[in-house]
Amino acid sequence: MSIDENTLGVQRGRRAARGLPIGSTGARSLRQARAAGATLGTGYLGIGAAVVAAVQAVYGLVFFLSHLSDYPMVAPALVAWLLYIAAFVGTAALVTIRGERLTGGVFAVIGGIMVVVVVLDFIAIWPLDDVGAYATASVAVGFGLLPVVTLRPAREIVVAVGVLLVGFVVMVVASTPLTADSVPQQISIVALAVLPGAVAVSVVQRFRRMVQVELDRVLVQSNVSQPRFAVGMLASDELARLDLAAEKLLDGVAGGDVPLPLAPKVASQAASLATELRLHLIEGRRETWLHHAVTESEYLGRSVTLVDPSSLAGLLAPPQRDGLLQAVWLLLGDSKTRAPSAAITLTLGPVAAVTQSIASLAGRSVEVPIVVSTTGIRRNRVTPATWSALERVGEYSASTHESSLRLRIHCIVDNPAES
Repeated sequence: MSIDENTLGVQRGRRAARGLPIGSTGARSLRQARAAGATLGTGYLGIGAAVVAAVQAVYGLVFFLSHLSDYPMVAPALVAWLLYIAAFVGTAALVTIRGERLTGGVFAVIGGIMVVVVVLDFIAIWPLDDVGAYATASVAVGFGLLPVVTLRPAREIVVAVGVLLVGFVVMVVASTPLTADSVPQQISIVALAVLPGAVAVSVVQRFRRMVQVELDRVLVQSNVSQPRFAVGMLASDELARLDLAAEKLLDGVAGGDVPLPLAPKVASQAASLATELRLHLIEGRRETWLHHAVTESEYLGRSVTLVDPSSLAGLLAPPQRDGLLQAVWLLLGDSKTRAPSAAITLTLGPVAAVTQSIASLAGRSVEVPIVVSTTGIRRNRVTPATWSALERVGEYSASTHESSLRLRIHCIVDNPAES
């Protein structure tokens, strides 16, 4: 077994495609947050969406019943409404029983029923030559997608909305004479059927992203109070596993279940445990809180590059650490909507600059220079809260390089030689 693999044969430090160690606590939390029906609060969004869909269905049904005499063929529209109501009630009951879960197969069946509903409604209103005035059950289908937004991936809802849009456009063009008076009504009915699902997808995606970012930030914030050199959440999980494996092995030897001398396979496992424990001890003497904060974060890991060869981040006091981490979060947050490719490079040191920048108080303080180089973050987009966070780190100066913000922070810390 290679020293870069753990006792399970998994390569140490292996990262997911998006930059986060796949076994880290942050990665697991973010995967759980993305799971269908698992995001905090989406259940309440689904209930609200179901109420909106039910209210619209009642309105559409009342409109349909009040205009029965206008329909040359009532049966198709009536069957469409019965199918829609049955599918709506059945889906609500199924989700309630199974606990906010909707499988792909069930969603495919529901989608097929909705297609039949739309087709039957279109057949009923075809002779009327006015989709905008008489479409009822087909419009309700668009609202019926609202509760499903919280239960299925966004791409499936987008496909369903796209199919509905194409169906309405084709039906309007094929059956309705388009004039200056009729076009606004046709556009309105198409928008009424399609926009609710599209808007709901956008809202739920933004809500989930907000929850994921806050969850990730809370997990990363725990690194602020760590010692100068410490293990992160990933290493803590790994150490707990190694400790359990070592205890089982030693208990087996003490109880006589594992005979001495050890068999080659057991000896190899013991050697692997010892090697991994040594590697963790070595890592614990060179990795700082900032290293763990960046590498164990889903968002910071993709956008932040840390250059700290002398592990100077460990010298920062907790208020300075909190200010620096908050400033980085705010810088990335300020640029998310306008520059998705925004990136930050944090450079601490070099050591020579620290040793030569002896401050007052008889050498009891030293200066740790911190350079924050950004890409895709403009100075006029930085919020006042970011500047307030930087003030907690130390005196800073801001400049612009290639239309991006560049910060230089003079951070005064306790001299480790005086500790």
